[in-house]
Amino acid sequence: MIDTNVVVSALLHSGSLPEAVLNLAVSSNVRWIASEPILAEYVEVLQRPRLAIDSSKMSEALARIRASVLLVVPGVRVEATNDPDDNMLLECAQAGDADHIVTGNTRHFPKVWQKTRIVTPREFIEVWTGAPDDSP
Repeated sequence: MIDTNVVVSALLHSGSLPEAVLNLAVSSNVRWIASEPILAEYVEVLQRPRLAIDSSKMSEALARIRASVLLVVPGVRVEATNDPDDNMLLECAQAGDADHIVTGNTRHFPKVWQKTRIVTPREFIEVWTGAPDDSP
């Protein structure tokens, strides 16, 4: 699972670790779980004028994301964080039996939610490659 802040960073910063995570996910090398509310949040946030994301780049990214995700419908409400959007990710992780939630805001989450580890993009790349990443 990928938090919205990672998707935003991926589109704003070419060559970044968030972009590497996004590329892994859309290439189907990892199983990307999402729900319709999470996809709607991606759209809403990416369209914010202050981000100034090129509309064609955004449309292409959203199409690739939609084509790549495994949609789940969470059946259990979770209230483990102070932010309903973060709870939405935990609900989705639980419904999809996710191994990881990748986020730039790990402090908003418990370290582990059931069997799901909450990790930064750097930590996820390290887990995926089996070695520490040397990029900044």
